[in-house]
Amino acid sequence: MKEAFRRFAKGAADAVGSPAAFLLGVLGVLVWLATGPYFHYSDTWQLIVNSGTSVGAFLVVFLIQNTQSRETKVMQLKLDELIRAQKHARTELVQMESLTDDELEDLQKEFLKHRDEAITSLERIEQSRRRRIEHATIISPDEMPRI
Repeated sequence: MKEAFRRFAKGAADAVGSPAAFLLGVLGVLVWLATGPYFHYSDTWQLIVNSGTSVGAFLVVFLIQNTQSRETKVMQLKLDELIRAQKHARTELVQMESLTDDELEDLQKEFLKHRDEAITSLERIEQSRRRRIEHATIISPDEMPRI
């Protein structure tokens, strides 16, 4: 049963997210609008579109939630495998989803610090490269030291 629902949910989510489904939805709204004058814009006419869209959205939410939950789980497993495969990685991070919000915030601060250090290092490398280029353009080929 689970596998059948998974396949159905995936297929339905793909179908609902397709350009054809969007065009079908636009066509449905246009047909509904075009029938307004015929039904004198009655309460029943309005109720039809409200009920249809509500029921449709209600069911699609479950299908999309199912697919997103599965895709999130798959992505998490892939990331866990990458962490596990790295020699220097902290394998305790594989179970990060069980950390408290405070622990996650501390970890985020640590990673931001590492990012800032990497940016500073890259800026130093770029400045050094620019100086070498400038220095190389100032020295004429005759002045270049022989190796």
